[in-house]
Amino acid sequence: MRTTRRSTLVLALFLGCSFAALGADSKDIEASPQAKVYRASAKAIAAGDVKAYSQTLASEANKEMEKTAKDLGKTPKDLMELIQIMQPKDVTLSDLKVDGKQATMAATGKSEGETMYGNVELVDENGQWKVRKQKWSNTKK
Repeated sequence: MRTTRRSTLVLALFLGCSFAALGADSKDIEASPQAKVYRASAKAIAAGDVKAYSQTLASEANKEMEKTAKDLGKTPKDLMELIQIMQPKDVTLSDLKVDGKQATMAATGKSEGETMYGNVELVDENGQWKVRKQKWSNTKK
């Protein structure tokens, strides 16, 4: 009987610590430099601030944005308006994986009332994390 109680107590303590660690993970992600640059990028998008947005992007992403604007005959401000429409709201970040100078984060958000699932790729450029790419879908992968 005592062994059963002890085993139950140990299991409860283990599970409690595990769930506490899971809760800490999301907070740890928000404190990470990768999440901070993502949040700065999202803030710039919401504000329509093209300059601030470009400062959060990896150099290759900035080049791609310039090329897309040129190909479409649009200005970066025009593209920003499209990005604002497409960017999910109320984004929650999870599952941060850092591998040297590259990182990925999973994300979930809402767009027109629908849950969206995202993958954010980041890269360290000269000691600063930058957003390389975001992929969003309404289906979980």
